[in-house]
Amino acid sequence: MAGSSSHQIKNICVFGGSSLGKEIEFLESANHLGQVLAERKIHLVYGGGSLGLMGGVSIAAFLGGSQVLGVVPKVLAKEDLLGKTIGEELQVSTMSERLNTMFKHADAFIALPGGLGTLEEIFHISSWAQLHIHHKPIGLLNVNGFYDKLLSFLDQAVEQEFLTSSARRIIISAATAEQLIDQLQSFIPIIDPSMSRIHWSPEKSRKKLRLDLSLHL
Repeated sequence: MAGSSSHQIKNICVFGGSSLGKEIEFLESANHLGQVLAERKIHLVYGGGSLGLMGGVSIAAFLGGSQVLGVVPKVLAKEDLLGKTIGEELQVSTMSERLNTMFKHADAFIALPGGLGTLEEIFHISSWAQLHIHHKPIGLLNVNGFYDKLLSFLDQAVEQEFLTSSARRIIISAATAEQLIDQLQSFIPIIDPSMSRIHWSPEKSRKKLRLDLSLHL
C-alpha cells in the first residue's frame, strides 16, 4: 500500500566521507550539492568538521546562504579530528546520540560517496524506515557510479529473499544533486504489509510486539 507524498523538505542530512576520495568529481559533486541546497533554500545537517566531502558540502551550503548544523561527538571535537565545524556546532556524548540528533533535525537524507561510517549511517536510517520508525526519504548521490555495486547487492538481496521489494525501494539514487532532491521531494513510501502492525507510539511501545519470524530484516 502506498502512502501519500507530503514531503516539505526544509532540512536535509548529508552523510559522506571525511576524505576527498580518488576522483576530483567526488569533491565537485559535494560542492555542487551544497550549492543546490542553498539555491533551493534547504538547510544542511551533517556530522560536523571541515574535512573531505563533508567539508565541501558544508562550506558550499553555508556560503550559499543555507543554515548549517554540524553534530559532533565531544571526544572528536576535543581531539580536533574533524576540523572546524561550518555553521552551528552541536556537541553530543556518543555516536548513537549523534545519529539520533541528526535524524531528528532532518526531513530527508543523502549519502555522498564515503566509507564505513557513511554506509553505517545510511543503512541505520534505512533500517528504521523498514521498521516504520519513520517515512523520511533516503537517497544515494551516485557520483561516477560509486554506488553501482552496492545497488546491485541490494537487488541481489531481494532476489535471494533477504530483502523485500518494498524495503529495496526505501533507498533511491541519482547521478546529480538536482535529480536526487527532486526524487526525495516526490518520494512516496511503500508500506510493507508484514510491517504494518508495528507501532512505535509511546503508548503502544510498552506492549510486547510478537513479530513474525518470517520478517525479512
